[in-house]
Amino acid sequence: MSITGRFVLLAFLGTLPVALYPGATSILLWTACLLGAAALDLALAASPRRQGLSRSLPDTVRLTEACTSVLTVRNYSRRPLHAQVREGWQPSAGAINPVQRISVPVGESRQVQVRMLPERRGHLRVEQVTIRSFGPLGLTARQLSIPAPGLLRVLPPFHSKRHLPSKLRRLRELDGRAAVQIRGAGTEFDSLRDYVRGDDVRSIDWRATARRRETVVRTWRPERDRRVVIVLDTSRTSAARINDEPRLDTSMEAALLLAVLAQRGGDRVDFLAFDRRPRARVASAAKGNLLNSLVKAMAPLEAELIEADWSRIPSHVRAISSHRSLVVLLTSLDSGSVEEGLLPVLAELTSQHVVVVASVRDPRLDEMRAERQSASDVYRAAAAERALLDRAAVKSQFRQLGTEVVDAPPHELPPQLADMYIRLKAAGRL
Repeated sequence: MSITGRFVLLAFLGTLPVALYPGATSILLWTACLLGAAALDLALAASPRRQGLSRSLPDTVRLTEACTSVLTVRNYSRRPLHAQVREGWQPSAGAINPVQRISVPVGESRQVQVRMLPERRGHLRVEQVTIRSFGPLGLTARQLSIPAPGLLRVLPPFHSKRHLPSKLRRLRELDGRAAVQIRGAGTEFDSLRDYVRGDDVRSIDWRATARRRETVVRTWRPERDRRVVIVLDTSRTSAARINDEPRLDTSMEAALLLAVLAQRGGDRVDFLAFDRRPRARVASAAKGNLLNSLVKAMAPLEAELIEADWSRIPSHVRAISSHRSLVVLLTSLDSGSVEEGLLPVLAELTSQHVVVVASVRDPRLDEMRAERQSASDVYRAAAAERALLDRAAVKSQFRQLGTEVVDAPPHELPPQLADMYIRLKAAGRL
């Protein structure tokens, strides 16, 4: 039985009539002694109200990375503090040791270090700390919850960063800085060189040939300083979980890889998170530290359970760039929402810009289509086949309007979207 339970039992027994319980006098005496000891123990416990709290937290941390919250407790009371300290972090913060015992002498301070492994992206908050101060006998305690607010910004993990070196090598090849020279790539003049067998005769510079009396050709490089506008859909369709990850988080990975690649390629990148109104905006003015600005803007984003208003996207894109740009829409290809919302505005976008629609495809659909061992499997396979056919019809409609489509499973979407950017760059369409 716990100490509190014993006190309650003894107090109850002490109220029984003496004639009904033999030895009641001794019970009353022991009860009085215990209650007196508990009262003395409580009086000697340090007051939680006279404790100073200060918190130290890292400003940001990436998802899946560990960090430490340091809480400093300073004892301003006249008695030593023997306490149990409990941090009030929300469960998604992944606090490993939120409850700890500490002893703080009078006038001194001690630190409570809580190890955390965040389980979700966003702003994680702690509002209070609960201190349970025990007396020297450990029989009783004084407890108080003290405000000690803290904020930890958990950034997207950017796992797709591992694809960046290979994509940058391909960009350098297009730009003529690598050993491999891709002839005819790009539309911006770079330099002159001697003609070699296989060169396009249309690239011969006849004036330079006449001066040097040798055949000279022009070399080209991909155009630079183009605008890339990335629009991230934060409406209800982005809340769907694919491979145990929200579609929104997968789209963020693709947006980060594309943005860093385009910036390294010399283009200007703008980011817009949108459903019915802008949720986050990063302008190309932040070019020097684009990745840091993007992850901070993406960190608090959550899927909104509303339909996206795609009719406002053309005006937002015009406000970002009045020139021809690459507009990348990271959204869903679900037939219902796309046909009613996105499809009617694509014609206006494609008339002014190069448009790419990128979407996450659930690999479970392909698995369900192949499983036909039982009657229920056949029904699920038919439903999966219907969903894939609807998806193919939507992609066909997009392509008829001149829109490029990237439809890939979660781990393949970021590199495939980067490949699409490189192909458009190589073809001189940007």
